[in-house]
Amino acid sequence: MAINFVPLDKEKHKDLKVAVNTSFSFAKNTHLAAATIREFAQLAATMPLVFIEDTNAKRHHVVTMLGMEQGQNLFLTGDSWKGPHVPMNILRYPFDVRPDGDKLGVYIDENSDLISDEGQALFTEAGEASEFLDNRQKFLADLANSEMLTQRFVAKVVELDLLDPIQIRLTYQDGKQRNVTGMMSINEKKLLELPEEQVLELHKQGFLGAIYAVMMSVGQLNRLVELSNDTDNPIRNMQLSAVKAEEAPAEAAPSA
Repeated sequence: MAINFVPLDKEKHKDLKVAVNTSFSFAKNTHLAAATIREFAQLAATMPLVFIEDTNAKRHHVVTMLGMEQGQNLFLTGDSWKGPHVPMNILRYPFDVRPDGDKLGVYIDENSDLISDEGQALFTEAGEASEFLDNRQKFLADLANSEMLTQRFVAKVVELDLLDPIQIRLTYQDGKQRNVTGMMSINEKKLLELPEEQVLELHKQGFLGAIYAVMMSVGQLNRLVELSNDTDNPIRNMQLSAVKAEEAPAEAAPSA
């Protein structure tokens, strides 16, 4: 059933309940997940962080790679998550926080399988937010604040021209080969060549640590190769290389 996010309404949704479990089946086809700066350190220890560009909106985003192919989440075995950290943008489901007029509003996917008669009530009989919903709203507020800081971080990285396209060359067990393109990462040489005042500014903004977290996370591509051993066609070999901007393919790689 298609996702259908609608504004959470205490009248319309007064009887709604949401199941609380550790199932992540809704993310089984999610190969990219938006990442926010406040979780970079945790994510970087488990999964790769890369930049992608939305050419239509002319905006860059930081995402974490959950798989090498569209529709593939290597961190899921059945409904269970394999790893110590789950991205906040997956944990938030079936809720989301989105612009609602001139402010941010809480949304819910009315078609979610997590909506259940046995779940946690969202509202009390008096029509107030339940303790469960109150906690979710605080989580969503933290997520929204982290996303706004992430946008400033990405804008600064793009402004300083620190990004270079990267390409992943994969060879599978059956001999099939493919290139994963459309991603960018931090160019360490460009970072080291920045004037001292710009490095100091990055440090004071809390962005320097985030930059190094992204750079370190690229090593977690090996984790994806390892996780592919549980698939029907494991990855046998992987090669990561930089791509000159003029040689980078026009089409975007793994889209979210």
